[in-house]
Amino acid sequence: MAQTKQRSFPRIEFTDSEAGALEFPSSKSRTYNYYRPAKLRATMYEDVTVDVQPDPDRHLTQGWIYGFGDGPGGYPKEWTKAQSSNWHAFLDPNEEWDQTIYRNNSAVVRQVDLCLQNAKRARAYDGWNPAWLKFIERNLGAWMHAENGLGLHVFTAVQRSGPTNMINTAVAVNAAHKLRFAQDLALFNLDLSEADVPFDGAAHKEVWKDAPEWQPTRELVERLTAVGDWCELLFATNVVFEQLVGSLFRSELVMQISARNGDYITPTIVGTGEHDYDRDLAYTRNLFRLLTRDEQYGESNKQLFGEWLGTWVPRALAAAQALQPIWSQPADKAITFAASFDAAKQKFRSLLDELGLDSPKELDQ
Repeated sequence: MAQTKQRSFPRIEFTDSEAGALEFPSSKSRTYNYYRPAKLRATMYEDVTVDVQPDPDRHLTQGWIYGFGDGPGGYPKEWTKAQSSNWHAFLDPNEEWDQTIYRNNSAVVRQVDLCLQNAKRARAYDGWNPAWLKFIERNLGAWMHAENGLGLHVFTAVQRSGPTNMINTAVAVNAAHKLRFAQDLALFNLDLSEADVPFDGAAHKEVWKDAPEWQPTRELVERLTAVGDWCELLFATNVVFEQLVGSLFRSELVMQISARNGDYITPTIVGTGEHDYDRDLAYTRNLFRLLTRDEQYGESNKQLFGEWLGTWVPRALAAAQALQPIWSQPADKAITFAASFDAAKQKFRSLLDELGLDSPKELDQ
């Protein structure tokens, strides 16, 4: 009778390097102290974002513990041409993390929903003149595509490309803002379509696809979706496009003339988009100010950002100028395109000055 072969297994050896094996003064504490907080005490935002994403330069002595099959591991700094001596120095001034995303967006959703319910209850749309209905039908509907494109194919596409969890969380929130605002505009469009007013709820598709005044904006948004450098994408979108095209349309046109055309619904909805951008601009300003003031790479970053301005500012100016005809569409024209455009360019110059960048010559042409 054949003897059964005895299997052997390696002996388990405990080296006291296992997680939780080491005892130290704060090993039982639920307050983290593996990083230096911005102030005396760490905030909840810092506890759930700072150093949550591993980085071999700070913690992983063995290098990245994961990677892509055909590329580098982890979060390569080569995914952008911009450089920083310490990417981890960036903290979101809005302190956005998982809980605040849902809390803030749910508050906006309730505000928009209440506004639309009140509008239907009061039959507010019945008092709008045909020219204003046509303006909303064509232009606010077209802008919905720009917001959705940026949210889905720009910010969502690069929300994990940054080298730190703090950057990626801010970009992910930016994506959520854009997608929620686009959906708010879609719901507004549906309500108007169902109201007893002359409103074509499908007109926005043809306008975005073929209307000559919107084609440079559409081209610019599509160009942005093709950028591979995540930092250039943030710069081109939040610094250039949003200042010269986004705020020009939302703040310098729609928010200025809605009330004069008997419309209190549109400013409430569009105002949420402007509020979103104000928060997104805050983190963008902090990030790029950190890069331009970097002791080691500040000057090279300024040169790089100047090149990006040379690429994207002419395209944004062309898109903005092509929109000029829509300023004459409402019945009550409370503001001229020239005044709106000058205000947008002045805000853009102020932002560049805050970032330590020179205004491009194209702004004065």
